[in-house]
Amino acid sequence: MIEACPAVAGDGLMNRAVIQGPRMLSYAVYENGQPAPRVDLSGAYIVGSDDVPLRAEITFQDGIIQCKKRAAGPAGLAIPWAIEGAGTLLIETVRVPERENPYLLQVELARARLMRIHHKLEDWGLLDFTGIEDVATMFREAQETLISALQAETPAEAAALGDRSLAQAVEVSDRISHFHSEALLARRKLIGAWGPHVFGCAVPAEQPTEALRERLASAFDFVTLPIVWRDIESSEQNFDWTYLDRWVELLSKRGVPLKGSSLLSFHEQTVPDWLYIWEHDFDTIRDLAFEHVRRVINRYGQHIQTWDVISGIHANNCFTFNFEQLMELTRMTAALTKQAAPQSTAIVDMVAPWGEYYARNQRTIPPMLYADMTVQSGVSFDAFGLQFHFGPALDGMYVRDMFQISSLLDQFAKLGKPLHITAVQVPSSPTPNGGDTNDAALGGGVWRKPWSEPLQSEWLKRFVEVALSKPFIESVSWPSLADHETQVVPSGGLLRADLTPKPAFDEFARIRQDVLGAARTASRGPSA
Repeated sequence: MIEACPAVAGDGLMNRAVIQGPRMLSYAVYENGQPAPRVDLSGAYIVGSDDVPLRAEITFQDGIIQCKKRAAGPAGLAIPWAIEGAGTLLIETVRVPERENPYLLQVELARARLMRIHHKLEDWGLLDFTGIEDVATMFREAQETLISALQAETPAEAAALGDRSLAQAVEVSDRISHFHSEALLARRKLIGAWGPHVFGCAVPAEQPTEALRERLASAFDFVTLPIVWRDIESSEQNFDWTYLDRWVELLSKRGVPLKGSSLLSFHEQTVPDWLYIWEHDFDTIRDLAFEHVRRVINRYGQHIQTWDVISGIHANNCFTFNFEQLMELTRMTAALTKQAAPQSTAIVDMVAPWGEYYARNQRTIPPMLYADMTVQSGVSFDAFGLQFHFGPALDGMYVRDMFQISSLLDQFAKLGKPLHITAVQVPSSPTPNGGDTNDAALGGGVWRKPWSEPLQSEWLKRFVEVALSKPFIESVSWPSLADHETQVVPSGGLLRADLTPKPAFDEFARIRQDVLGAARTASRGPSA
């Protein structure tokens, strides 16, 4: 049996620290028995007790991380941290109040992970589950190591024990998430609980060829067509449909199901330059967006069965619209889609689901708040979409582990809507162009070890198992079939630039056959 993580007040050891000052959220960091000479604060942010990121100034000096936050109340620090055996992950401390003496970072990171493990063990019903005895032993060892850290004589000794407890805890969390996903996925495969379109991929940023079509048809149930307003209408009232027309014609003739993504986005890379003329005139931009969405649906509505009606508007807000305006655009786009294509599936797509961006830009909306308001305000849509991109050193793309991903997916389940993984991607090389080690590293962390083609394939397998073990998740889609210069995650394609398959492409096809083959067997019944 797994016992609860001990409730530790967190003020025993560091009350003996010699550093004094005004009440502030601060963390002492030790490395090799000495105050750390440097700490990577790229991607670091403060998160409140309600898991909403907070605005704060985070600095490091003389072995101390100081966090000057702009909101009262307990908070924690999310920071990229190298963990033995697990890689470099963006992880969080527990939520604690401000005080004069600094907390010890490694101890607080370990304490937070152990507490989250226990909460998920209860949530997943694994506390007394048969077959988890070895993990229970590891969990107790991690707890005992944390207790030793809290009883250590010096902060340096405590930091070393904190690092050890954290590594043990992350290993435990990885095992329980794997155990949980395997059990639920086996059950879901047994009953064949799948829709018609489970595995998807987006078309590459080039003209269609028969070779590309064959690759798409051999491994995926549906294909996503990128609907980019900037490309369609680069100058006002001058339209270029050539790229999309060719893909629609090629894939529709072969009977490949199509998805359009996205009808509306306010990411700076998708908005036409001429639209900025109206950047301070919301009513005009809303009307122009309405016409754009209607124009696209009228042209392709008979071929496309699923639409990402709006994507990332809560985070990518190049016109700095306010909360009410963003919700109005969401409502308008979803309603127009359901009116013009009533039989289609309308997805409200979300990016950066942990919401780090909100700590830098208060003109955005935290993801869970946006999702909840979309449901509560009566927006007419069928499902949520979530995007996961990992590898680059950009907000929303710092590497998280499978335990964090699984826990986050469970939060979205509480909204009562089906969920589609509209994009999931990691690199196949530790460098942006897949070249030698003299190139700059991606910088957003690693999962277990530096990125490589075999590791990309292994990560894909684990992610799909976690995602599809959740009964509320209906599809998983990779956003780049082949490597190209403009993709979000460098070297993130399933094919190399010359269209030869990476191990991840073969793994995707194998998982699809395993999952859908089991579903088809179940649907035929014993007499088949």
